Amino acid sequence: MYQTGTAVEVLGNACIAAIIAQVIKFVYFYIAHKKINFKIFTTTGGMPSSHSAGVIALSMTVGYNEGLNSIPFAIALGYAFVVMYDAAGSRRSAGKIAATMNRVMEEFYAHRPTAAGDKLKELLGHTPFEVFMGAILGIVVSYVIHFLILQ
Repeated sequence: MYQTGTAVEVLGNACIAAIIAQVIKFVYFYIAHKKINFKIFTTTGGMPSSHSAGVIALSMTVGYNEGLNSIPFAIALGYAFVVMYDAAGSRRSAGKIAATMNRVMEEFYAHRPTAAGDKLKELLGHTPFEVFMGAILGIVVSYVIHFLILQ
């Protein structure tokens, strides 16, 4: 079942950390806007980064099981850094481009708004702070599950 030192623990901790991050986003949205938005659970972007939380929880769980000086931990951490860099870099830039394109389309089609089509999704990536907070969440979740719950 769910026990320390298994692939289930590694993947489970990653999924749990990502889900907790999405729940935090949902609660934060509710507090900020005073309305419930279930789409938060299936969207990217926002605080904290669920991608960062998931990949760091996965990496740290590998490190706890294999050793923080092991090759599997180094591979997992390298993977995590690529994902986090992408979240704060490429996907964030794509979101900024989408916001600019949406404004251009609104101005270009001001006389015929329906001709512009659907808006592009703007919240794609994360700020470096959102990525960092997701990473902290991933560390905490993996530590609590591995050392306090499963041991």
